[in-house]
Amino acid sequence: MLSECRASRRSDKLYPAELLLTISLEHTPERAILAGFERRRGAASSSATESFQELAELAVSAGAEIAAQLFQVRPDAEAATLIGHGKVQELKELTDAAHADVIIFDHDLTPTQQRNLEAATGVKVIDRTQLILDIFASRARTAEGRLQVELAQLKYILPRLTGQGKSLSRLGGGIGTRGPGETKLETDRRRIAVKIKKLEQELEHVRSGRALHRRRRDAVPVPTVSLAGYTNAGKSTLFNRLTSAGVLADAKMFATLDPTLRAIALPSNRRVILSDTVGFIRNLPTTLIEAFRATLEEVADAALILHVVDVSSDRAPRHVAEVFRVLSEIGASGTPQILVLNKADCLPPEERDAGILGPRLLGEAGQSPLTPAVLVSGLTGAGLPDLFRLIDQAVPFDAVEKVRFRIPLRDGASIALLHQCGKVLAEDYDGNLCEMEVDAPESLRRRLRRYLIRTPGLPVEKSV
Repeated sequence: MLSECRASRRSDKLYPAELLLTISLEHTPERAILAGFERRRGAASSSATESFQELAELAVSAGAEIAAQLFQVRPDAEAATLIGHGKVQELKELTDAAHADVIIFDHDLTPTQQRNLEAATGVKVIDRTQLILDIFASRARTAEGRLQVELAQLKYILPRLTGQGKSLSRLGGGIGTRGPGETKLETDRRRIAVKIKKLEQELEHVRSGRALHRRRRDAVPVPTVSLAGYTNAGKSTLFNRLTSAGVLADAKMFATLDPTLRAIALPSNRRVILSDTVGFIRNLPTTLIEAFRATLEEVADAALILHVVDVSSDRAPRHVAEVFRVLSEIGASGTPQILVLNKADCLPPEERDAGILGPRLLGEAGQSPLTPAVLVSGLTGAGLPDLFRLIDQAVPFDAVEKVRFRIPLRDGASIALLHQCGKVLAEDYDGNLCEMEVDAPESLRRRLRRYLIRTPGLPVEKSV
């Protein structure tokens, strides 16, 4: 087909009709039916409703076209199909009427349930975890990201190999199998287990490499500030505004998957590394948390976490609570945080008060209201000076002190370094000397301590 396309372009002729049909079918989105389930009596809870709405956003992000929705509330799950027999029949009729290609459940399905539902409806059935894995697979761009996604997918597939029909029950033999009576199912299972072990070893090398980079950064020292937050909270837009990095910013969920690091200068002229990482989501699959451990360690080892939340969302308190839960899972609950209330441009002017919004959100999320909060807009840049000021106050490394330097004019590089990395408060020239009063970080004071006139915490080697 590819050769036909190239030949058609070279001769400036129209595509054949069958080729055009194939191309159009390749770009036709899958029609999906969303199915939800909650174990309780009475009507669906607000949490289940929000999760179901979130499933619709995930499906659209994966490229699906939502054809219909079905939700069931019952006291207990049906072991064979999750939902009852009557709902399975209703789902089958809904699938046929909507000409659906796939059914997506907002609930983790067992291998048996998935197999039974596919047999009853005649179409592909996936659950929330498989949908998220599919989105991650389409978003991964770096080699590390692809390794992490592949590992998570294989761990998800391994227990679901059983019952796939004759294709997985043929007898095998010869080199590469354990014996002439081994079934293809056992061979596939063993091959996947070997592949998982290999991927885990490769990711361990990635993790070691990241740890080495962090140790080198700590030696400078250049602290890391990590952006964390619920997916689609505007982290990438804010990251681009702070760093001019040009990271993909999209309204789709998990638009940014691979971590990006950029250096930024604070008002005190200290340098920090700003890290943009994957967004969190409720019911984030355990396999993904394990696979992305190397990436999430960038958050766990950060000196400061900028917890970005979409303050205009009605679900903001639940998102804040979910992010705190995931941060606790990865060992980052004790890291200092700043609550960054993003998308302030979507709020009415009378509600733009971080002193009220921050404590209220934290209180509704069951967290301490003492976490500092700042109201910003990654889209317009409003509030960024306040955010930089808070970061400058919160970053514990490379403490800034007011000191005086006396530098010979022949050492223009040191004078320029003070202007670049410190905050010059006063500057006076006397003959061949330049005397400067500077708010200087510790790393800069140590580097130029031979020119220090006085310093509270550092020994002076000599004065000029």
